[in-house]
Amino acid sequence: MTVSPSTTRSRADVGRYVNDTLRDRYFAACDAVYALGAPLREEFDVETGYGTTHVYRYGPADPAAARRTPVVLVHGSGSCSAMWYPNTPALSAERTVYAIDTPGDAGRSVHREPLHRPEDAARWLDETLAAIGLDRVHLVGSSYGGWLVLNQAHRAPGRLASVTPLDPGGLEKVGLRFFVWIFISLFATSAPRALRPMLAKWLEQPVLIVPELRTMIRAGVRAFRIRRPAPLPLSEDELRTIRTPLYLVLGKRSLLLHPKRQVERVPRVIPGARAEIVSATGHGPQIDHADLVNERMLAFMDSVDRADDQRNVPSGRAG
Repeated sequence: MTVSPSTTRSRADVGRYVNDTLRDRYFAACDAVYALGAPLREEFDVETGYGTTHVYRYGPADPAAARRTPVVLVHGSGSCSAMWYPNTPALSAERTVYAIDTPGDAGRSVHREPLHRPEDAARWLDETLAAIGLDRVHLVGSSYGGWLVLNQAHRAPGRLASVTPLDPGGLEKVGLRFFVWIFISLFATSAPRALRPMLAKWLEQPVLIVPELRTMIRAGVRAFRIRRPAPLPLSEDELRTIRTPLYLVLGKRSLLLHPKRQVERVPRVIPGARAEIVSATGHGPQIDHADLVNERMLAFMDSVDRADDQRNVPSGRAG
């Protein structure tokens, strides 16, 4: 895989690697996780006003599938596009898939200008999609990436066919219980091997039992200093502006938000939105129940495309 330019050391307000040795060790760990997912068709860089965005492309063998509206994946905080390894095989069998590394977070993107405001995040993502050449996409985001896709649907929805936030930030103020879970989960990565399955079940944390994922997360914490916008909750007035078809997926035991509250609230506030709680999971439904979530995401995207096709059929020719 392509290696990013040398570590940025001169700016304290942009995400940066501690040193090149730790960066390269992290990249090697990421590559081991990428190998668990779909075969990569291509990777490349695009330029934006905030730096260089690194992009991974996965694609279907069927030319007809390749012509469908593509999927763009936005990862969670403290990670990179490798986290989508349980999802890229199924999604890319049906559509072209682009996974993008967020500047300010660990990955192969190079962060050069601050991304401190929600409007900056929306501008960066719109510039990235434009630079890739994508006019219409199904946008999927997990956790912090879920906040990014909600923010995009509110501020810059022009390129969006749909948005799918997976147990996202941006719906509630992040409570202490989530940060405690993150801290304990990171601490548990150092637990003896024999204890990790028990801790993984208790914490609902697959990082502990997927060796490649555990190595990647530990290497990223050591190597990278995160700098990106805080995922401030969208107000109800802001959520009401969203007109993009939306499918919200929540983990039943999520510690980031209150699933029962949001599964009622979001469809009430956002016209036409769908919301669903996945049982037997916490903050990672797309990892813990990848087959189920992949199937339902693809079904949602298909329904959006069919509705678009119906709207585009000339009068008198439908059916």
